[in-house]
Amino acid sequence: MLAVQERVRAEDGTTVLVWHKAAQPEQCNGECDFHPIACSDTEGTTAPGPLRDVPLRLKQQDERWCTDCLAGDRVTEE
Repeated sequence: MLAVQERVRAEDGTTVLVWHKAAQPEQCNGECDFHPIACSDTEGTTAPGPLRDVPLRLKQQDERWCTDCLAGDRVTEE
């Protein structure tokens, strides 16, 4: 799934990488400074760079999917 990252500081002080489903992925030219996200009509991420193809099943301990992004599209694992 095409996604953008957000780094979030957890309560224990560690950093967690949260993946958001990209909204309007066709508008990304690989050098974007702002990416709209599926869970918000007004917010997005300011991580510069291209979108990434991210699997639904994440393997890293410090990564997770935004539950609102996944729920909004009723994404199911294949």
